[in-house]
Amino acid sequence: MRDHVRAFVNIAAASFAARGPVYEFGSYLVDGVGGAGDLRGCFPGREFIGCDMREGPGVDRIEDLGALNLPDGVARTIVCVDTLEHVFEVRRAADEMLRVLAPGGLILIAVPLDFRLHDYPSDYWRLTPSCLERLLAPLDATLVGWQGVDSYPHTVFAIGAKHPVDVTFAQGAQRFMADYQEWLRGAQARITLRRRLKRRVLAWLRSKGERRRLACEHEARFVLHLHVDGRGDLDWRHAVHELADLGSRLDVNT
Repeated sequence: MRDHVRAFVNIAAASFAARGPVYEFGSYLVDGVGGAGDLRGCFPGREFIGCDMREGPGVDRIEDLGALNLPDGVARTIVCVDTLEHVFEVRRAADEMLRVLAPGGLILIAVPLDFRLHDYPSDYWRLTPSCLERLLAPLDATLVGWQGVDSYPHTVFAIGAKHPVDVTFAQGAQRFMADYQEWLRGAQARITLRRRLKRRVLAWLRSKGERRRLACEHEARFVLHLHVDGRGDLDWRHAVHELADLGSRLDVNT
């Protein structure tokens, strides 16, 4: 699992006080990933059920994401990262996850965009930010974002909450954005001197677009969508105002 994807899950789980039971779809731990792919540690003390279409490490239940054998509203939190690109019926998969998400529940999604083709069962799709917005449109609140160049980011993220949603979602978004931006700055600072020098030496061999992708690797932008229906309007507006003041390239729509 890519480091920034694990950081996304870990920071979102803490920022939004994710509740159990937690269902992860696409939980199979592939060879070579090691403990980095195991997300159970991001949800300490909460029931965690790993689901995948095949048996193996990290899998508690065999499930087809396009036709889940789970009752409505069973999951307080859903995690689905680096998985939807492998699901052919991706729209059906999104509908199924929203079906089993409990009222007030949280869903975390991450997908690659500017990324190599990779294995099992196959690699069908690349989902854009607007695609995740449409897939999660039935939810009352979503935070959809991307990391990398705006025109072709390497990763797309989404955090959504199912009705009923209160002002704590905006407050959680504020905490998440601040902590994730801090993590990105730290990750950029941790790039080794050797790697920095190599990038500079090879820069003249790269195209303008490749140089721009490297320069924007640790930049993220998010769009917050809220359907508040007048509930706690002053609290919502105050929370959104604080989000806009984060200085973290955030767009807000209400």
